[in-house]
Amino acid sequence: MATQVAVNGNLDGALKRFKTKCARDGVLSEVKKRKFYKKPGVVRKEKEEINKRNSMKKNKNRY
Repeated sequence: MATQVAVNGNLDGALKRFKTKCARDGVLSEVKKRKFYKKPGVVRKEKEEINKRNSMKKNKNRY
């Protein structure tokens, strides 16, 4: 868990640093991902689709 200490009572700056730390760590995306349960087969198919799109993009630039 990301933590941030306010220096000299500067809450705005501490809040900004905390938000950037959370965004960098991927906390919000992890929460969104875990909000609903997905069956393992669905997760596998989604990964395959993402890999397929990425490989098509790479091959498109190759030729």
